[in-house]
Amino acid sequence: MGTRIELTAADGHRLSAYRADPGGQPRGLVVVAQEIFGVNSHIRGVCDRFAEEGWTAVAPALFDRAERAVELGYQQPDIQRGLELRSRIELDQALADIAAARAVEPGLKAAVVGYCWGGLLAWATATRLDGFSAAVSYYGGGIAKLADETPRCPVMLHFGEQDHAIPLTDVESLRRAHPDLPVHLYAAGHGFNCDQRGSYDRDAAETALRRTLDFLGTHLG
Repeated sequence: MGTRIELTAADGHRLSAYRADPGGQPRGLVVVAQEIFGVNSHIRGVCDRFAEEGWTAVAPALFDRAERAVELGYQQPDIQRGLELRSRIELDQALADIAAARAVEPGLKAAVVGYCWGGLLAWATATRLDGFSAAVSYYGGGIAKLADETPRCPVMLHFGEQDHAIPLTDVESLRRAHPDLPVHLYAAGHGFNCDQRGSYDRDAAETALRRTLDFLGTHLG
């Protein structure tokens, strides 16, 4: 369904992206922020699903600043490789690349939806970038460290109660700091949305997707 495109960030960096378009007029633009595994088949599938629901979806290859064409699986060596690549990308660089993806359709309202590392980036996009009408974060580790930042657009957060990487104390600190934000907890672990991982939870994934789509419809139209 999708195609590869090239983006240019404000600092001149050129990066690839995966773009999926609906069959008719798009309802808006969804920038999909990747996990630490690159724009792999799962992230492309996420984009395709948003396109099926009527949205243009663009996933910028955020690892291109460190290494191009990275696609990793979900075994321990892949995790270690992904963490190493992530360590070489500054937060501001990733946000610049997300802004470049948003710029592909300036006439559409836009949201950012991020997973894992991308979940943290979705939060930072909401608090530091303009031009987005909504942000959705799935199991974004490290958001609690940025809890004092104020979102510029509506934000929805999804977490798993059994997440080994994100303690529930972090989730509660976010709720205290931002009591008006919808924060959803699921009886699932980290990565529950990814059907290529052992932690995949169909019920949690489908419920979170329904809530996400409703949220996008409310704030993007």
